[in-house]
Amino acid sequence: MHIHLPIHKQLSHTVNAIEAQLIEKIPVVSDFSDVFLEELPGLPPDRDVEFAIELVPGTAPVSRRPYKMAPDELKELKVQLQEQLDKGFIRPSSSPWGCPALFVEKKDQGGKRLCVDYRPLNAITIKNKYPLPHIDILFDQLAGAKVISKIDLRSGYYQIKIREEDIPKTAFSTRYGLYEYLVMSFGLTNAPAFFMYMMNSVFTNELDKFVVVFIDDILIYSKSKKEHEEHLRIVLTRLREHKLYAKFSKCAFWLKEESFLGHILSEKGVAVDPSKVKDVLNWKQPETVTEIWSFIGLAGYYRRFIKDISKTAKPMTSLTKKNAKYVWSSNCDEAYQTLKKLLTFAPVLAQPDVTKPFDVYCDASGNGLVIAYASRQLRKHEANYPTHDLELTEVVHALKIWRHYLLGNTCHIYTDHKSLKYIVIQLELNMRQRWWLELIKDYDLEIHYHPGKANVVADA
Repeated sequence: MHIHLPIHKQLSHTVNAIEAQLIEKIPVVSDFSDVFLEELPGLPPDRDVEFAIELVPGTAPVSRRPYKMAPDELKELKVQLQEQLDKGFIRPSSSPWGCPALFVEKKDQGGKRLCVDYRPLNAITIKNKYPLPHIDILFDQLAGAKVISKIDLRSGYYQIKIREEDIPKTAFSTRYGLYEYLVMSFGLTNAPAFFMYMMNSVFTNELDKFVVVFIDDILIYSKSKKEHEEHLRIVLTRLREHKLYAKFSKCAFWLKEESFLGHILSEKGVAVDPSKVKDVLNWKQPETVTEIWSFIGLAGYYRRFIKDISKTAKPMTSLTKKNAKYVWSSNCDEAYQTLKKLLTFAPVLAQPDVTKPFDVYCDASGNGLVIAYASRQLRKHEANYPTHDLELTEVVHALKIWRHYLLGNTCHIYTDHKSLKYIVIQLELNMRQRWWLELIKDYDLEIHYHPGKANVVADA
C-alpha cells in the first residue's frame, strides 16, 4: 500500500530570471536559453540508448527492509518522493526487488539528497567496461587552445531512461512504500560508464576536433574567438537537438584559462595544476625520528624518479640511527627542502596506463608507477572523527582528486585499517559514511588490508 502524498508546487520549465539576464549577455549562449532550464521538464524523451542492468547469470531478486529514519527525515522523504513522482522520475512499484532508501548531506548547497543503497544490486550486476579516454591524448588535443568553454549537464543521470524490463530492478523501499526509477539513478554501478557512452554518442562528430567529454564535463576548445563562436554554437545545437539540459551555474564560457582534470589549460599549453602539489611544499618539518621515516618513506616510494635519493637524504637518515642525537642541522634542512622540490616535480612525469589497474596507498607503501600523489591537513571538524572515519576520509579524498584516473578503471585501495575492507557490506552507517559510500559506489574498486610499516607513504 502506498500513502498518498500531497501535490507540491508546479514544476518550472523556464530559465531562472537572474540567470536569464546573465545568459543574454553571453555571445552565442544567448541564443540557447532553452538549454539552461531551472528544472528538468520531466521524464526524458525516448533516445537511441537506454540504461540497462545486466545481471550475473543465476541470480535471484534481492530485497532489503527500509532503513529507519528520524521524524525530520520522514518529513523530508515525503517531500522528495512527491517531487520525483511529479517529475515522472519514479513510480509506485510491486517489484520483487528492493534496496533501502537513505539520505546523504548535500555538500554544495546544504540539505539532504535522497539516495538508494544499491550495494546488494551492484554486487550481482555485470560491470560495464566501456573505456574512458586516455587522458594524455585528451591533453594533446587541447594543447594550443586559446578560447575554452565548459558545460555541465543538469542532473545528467536523470536525463537518461532505464530500459523498461530493468526498471523493476531499481526498486527501493521506504516507510511509505516501494518505488522504482524510470531514469538512471545515482548509486547504480554502471551509471558513470553508460553516461560516458551516451555523451560520446551525442558528440561523435565533434570529439577530438573541438570537443572533449569526460564523464559529466563537456569542454569546447578553439584556437580563435571566431572558431569558438562556431564550435560553441554546434555544441549547444547538439544539446538542443537531443533535449539535453545544462546547469548554467556550473558552466563557464569564453575563458582563456581553465582547470580540467588536474591540469591548467591555456593558450600557453597544458600545465600541472599548482593546487595539486602545493601541500608537499607546505609539508611540516619532521620533529621526531618517526616523522623522518614517514617522509623518507614517501621519498623512497618515488626513488625511480629521483636521482641519488639516498645520497640526498643522508643528513636526515643519519638522525634515525641508534643512539643518534636528534639535532636538525642546516644540512638536514637542505636535504629536506631538496627532496620536497624533487617530490613536487618528479611524480607528474609519469603517464597513466589505463589498461592496467590503479593502486592507491593510504598510509602504506607498494611497488608501482607513480601517477600522482596528494596530502592534506585534517580540517578542524575532522579532528574529532573516530579512527575508522579518518581512514575512510583518506580513501574518499583519493577518489575525488584522482577521479579522472580511477573512474571507469579497476583500482585497488591499500589501507592499514583492516575494517575498511567491509565498508561496502556494513549495514549500520552514519550520515558521513552514507555520503562517502554513495561516492565509492561509482568506482570499480577493491579495498585491501596492508599492515603499516616504518617506511610509509605518509598520508599520500
